[in-house]
Amino acid sequence: MTEDSQRNFRSVYYEKVGFRGVEEKKSLEILLKDDRLGILPPHHESHAKVMTYRKDQYSDVLHALKVIRFVSDATPQVEVYLRMYQLESGKLPRSPSFPLEPEDEVFLAIAKAMEEMVEDCVDCYWIIRCFVNQLNTKYRDFLPQLPKAFEQYLNLEDSRLLSHLKTCSAVSKLPYDLWFKRCFAGCLPESSLQRVWDKVVSGSCKILVFVAVEILLTFKIKVMALNSAEKITKFLENIPQDSSDAIVSKAIDLWHKHCGTPVHSA
Repeated sequence: MTEDSQRNFRSVYYEKVGFRGVEEKKSLEILLKDDRLGILPPHHESHAKVMTYRKDQYSDVLHALKVIRFVSDATPQVEVYLRMYQLESGKLPRSPSFPLEPEDEVFLAIAKAMEEMVEDCVDCYWIIRCFVNQLNTKYRDFLPQLPKAFEQYLNLEDSRLLSHLKTCSAVSKLPYDLWFKRCFAGCLPESSLQRVWDKVVSGSCKILVFVAVEILLTFKIKVMALNSAEKITKFLENIPQDSSDAIVSKAIDLWHKHCGTPVHSA
């Protein structure tokens, strides 16, 4: 199924099940629940039963972590999500005092952003779990290719800007982990982030490339005025937030411009 047909299918589907004009904040939550449960069961009773199982599992895992004193009522919620995920995936360290692995830092960044989008703790955990699992499985082989794709598309859009980055030896030092492993969590505000993540979940991690390209295009004057890789990277890690919505909108336009309706949606 192509990306456009997926988007069209989702729009029609949401309207049929009563989600016409759904709030933007809820669209990602609805989409991820679809992916997590398959197409929403035709009978509401089935949907409620599955959600009850999810809540029970959440409670059981949380209780287990409290029993072994890995979390308490004072533990920050995003850390609770991390420990639950670690326990369920067989990666819980022997002590909560052990230093976090890089993949744990990625999880926390995504969880912190998702927490701002989804109000219910049970839903939030399952959505984070689904999203991270998708990154680690479906996109595992694609994510390492994104820096090269970024360079390719930036060259097509503004070769002079790419040449400046190369002159400053900045290309290899750009914040690729922030952009592609964390999917811009901690870089873009949640209102903009959810629009990007909606595309990722619906089948295209390449949207991340075009957001990165558009960030460079948007702040071209600033970046061209910086003459070292360190200064460029530091700026890109902390871009002004007031342009985020426009950046994402232009990135989606770039995505359509360069990818059209690709056969493979990744």
